[in-house]
Amino acid sequence: MAFDPQPRSRPVTRVALGRTRRKLSFERRLRLWLLLMGVPVVVFTWLALHRAMADMTVQWIVVLITTGGWAFCVSLVMEQVTRPLQTLANVVAALREDDYSFRARGALRNDAMGDLALEINALASMLQAQRAGALEAMALVERVLNSMQSPVLAFDPEGRLKLMNAAAEQMLGVDAKRALGHPAEDFELAYLIDASDDDLFSPGNGQQAARWIVKRTSFRLSGIPHTLVVLSDVSAALREEERLAWARLIRVLGHEINNSLAPIKSIAESLRGRVASSIPGSQGGDFERGLEVIENRAESLNRFLQAYRQLMGLPAPRLELIPLCPLVGRVAQLETRVKVSVASGREITLPADPDQIQQALINLVRNAAEAALGPDTTHDGTACVEIEWKSTGNEVVIGITDNGPGLTNANNLFVPFYTTKPNGTGIGLVLAQQIAQAHRGSVELRNRSDGTSGCRAELRLPLTSSVRELVS
Repeated sequence: MAFDPQPRSRPVTRVALGRTRRKLSFERRLRLWLLLMGVPVVVFTWLALHRAMADMTVQWIVVLITTGGWAFCVSLVMEQVTRPLQTLANVVAALREDDYSFRARGALRNDAMGDLALEINALASMLQAQRAGALEAMALVERVLNSMQSPVLAFDPEGRLKLMNAAAEQMLGVDAKRALGHPAEDFELAYLIDASDDDLFSPGNGQQAARWIVKRTSFRLSGIPHTLVVLSDVSAALREEERLAWARLIRVLGHEINNSLAPIKSIAESLRGRVASSIPGSQGGDFERGLEVIENRAESLNRFLQAYRQLMGLPAPRLELIPLCPLVGRVAQLETRVKVSVASGREITLPADPDQIQQALINLVRNAAEAALGPDTTHDGTACVEIEWKSTGNEVVIGITDNGPGLTNANNLFVPFYTTKPNGTGIGLVLAQQIAQAHRGSVELRNRSDGTSGCRAELRLPLTSSVRELVS
């Protein structure tokens, strides 16, 4: 976590009035009063010598000795008074500078100066304990924030970034050391300040772009109000709600449509048998062909609904460690309409359900082959599909590239019932997406960026061992 601290202490400005400027210091006033207290002693000594008719030289010598002795005693008294006060002043100054190692030594109870020294030592110990507690609490807060998967940011009233944890750095792609203390507009983060509580936004524009919800609150730091922004990833929850909504819709539609398709198919089959025997000639043949079309379409719609029921009832993956190279090879051999080439890559073992991953790859390869064989292709008649893979950090990316016409509408690729094929059902990509999400992965499609027409599909699967805990 990165944090831009406020100044902990401010220099103390002493405003001295004209009257206080003319006052002597405590030491000088004390020394002056002690010296003045010695004047009567010197005068009394001189008078006593004068009455005793002592020699003038002796008088001056005795007066000088008395004055010097008194001055020496004043110096001793000043030393005993000012040295403890200076020591205590140094201890208090150290406390003001957050240095709690200084203590006043030799302090005793039932003594005015000793009691003061002991109380200052107790204050220093208390402040030291509070300081240690504050540092431990700050270290705990930093540890918690850095371990959070939710991005956390804080802004001051001027919109300058004051706090950012590691998750925020990764999600927003901003270096905290470079961004702290700078306005949010410099790093295109102003929308976080303007966002309202519970707002949804997506920083990416892909088919599987994460969606985040904004939570805002305010706090004070050194008396200055700040804004705390916490982002929560709700992509998985929204996708699950979307899947459940489609499942409920398909269940209701399947029930209602099946109630109508079954009698339609039965009536069409019965009428076709009667028409064949009761209406001779070409007219009977037309009726028979029409009824056959009705019967076939009813059966096709029933298969369509059954396929979607199977899609929404996809079982949880049964994870095991599988080698990727043989799996990709088997998928490539299943597609015989076009040439499917497999790029050589290093062997990778990943935790996954082999049957489900193979089905997802079959669907992606089939879509690529049909796109390469489509009527809108611009290649020279040689349709081809290529499969390659690589590992990037904690995930493996399986890429399937074709030389078809590419994508024209990428927004509806993973919407059930949506298809651009004449005889398509819209199940292939949705099933591949469901399988990838069940493995905590994703599926993305985009047009090729190498200057060649075509599309590239990427199946991303995690390599971390935490995936094995997905199914117990």
